[in-house]
Amino acid sequence: MSNVQVKRLGIEGAYEFEPTVYKDERGLFSSPYQGGVFEEALGKPLFPVRDVSHNLSAAGVLRGIHYTTTPPGRAKYVYCPYGSVQDFLIDLRVGSPTFGQWETTELSGDNCRALYIPVGVGHAFLSEQDDTMIVYLMSEGYVPQNEQALSPLDPELGLPLPAGLRAAQSERDANAPTLAQSLERGLLPEYVKCKEVEDLLWP
Repeated sequence: MSNVQVKRLGIEGAYEFEPTVYKDERGLFSSPYQGGVFEEALGKPLFPVRDVSHNLSAAGVLRGIHYTTTPPGRAKYVYCPYGSVQDFLIDLRVGSPTFGQWETTELSGDNCRALYIPVGVGHAFLSEQDDTMIVYLMSEGYVPQNEQALSPLDPELGLPLPAGLRAAQSERDANAPTLAQSLERGLLPEYVKCKEVEDLLWP
């Protein structure tokens, strides 16, 4: 019997994985990624890891919304081993049945939840504690010119951020276009192409 609770999210193709967390006086142990559970949930083999990255964020840091030009596109599997974030997934795939919709999840070092983020789905998070760490397993390596950003403060998206938030953002994120501007400029990935890229990840 699996010790991971799997939840299919409202965004097409996105999943949440919540493993059992074993705690005692020494600390805790958990397994945020388990290949057999992933395969059973998605009906696909192991997540094709070609890049592992992480970041540290102070409380109040807002990162994203980030996504990758498709093709080549990148699928992601993310979790928070330390600290806490309010995490957001936003469907940016033009033509997707859930285009423009978002999901929010609390990721923390205490709950050890993880998210599978399909190709073309945007990712953002608000750090709630100092020294919060987010770990990324990614299906492709990092290529700077392929990485795109969209404003998390776009009122059309309506992400449930705290009222009066004065978030710390990178210059790129603070100046990122809105969903409508990105759509008008042809910056958003097409759903069909995103699915084609995912099919190539699991031939």
